[in-house]
Amino acid sequence: MKGLPEERAIQLAQYIIEHNATVRQAAKAFSVSKSTVHKDVSERLRLLSPSLFEQCRAVLEINKLQRHIRGGLATREKYARIRAVDHLH
Repeated sequence: MKGLPEERAIQLAQYIIEHNATVRQAAKAFSVSKSTVHKDVSERLRLLSPSLFEQCRAVLEINKLQRHIRGGLATREKYARIRAVDHLH
């Protein structure tokens, strides 16, 4: 998604809040880099809409606290797939 960075920052924040999305999920949905999402929702959004910034920051903080759990689940699923393939052979 190209366009004005200010508009994108607001749209990214709304997406993150509505979908409880991670930075990675928002970046993928808007076809931008994670760095762009970070810059938009931390720097630009803070100046454009402080209240939206706080809401978005709260969602991202929760996601950050849960990150280790998601990583562990992803690792467990990865090795479960490997074991399933090994059992077939």
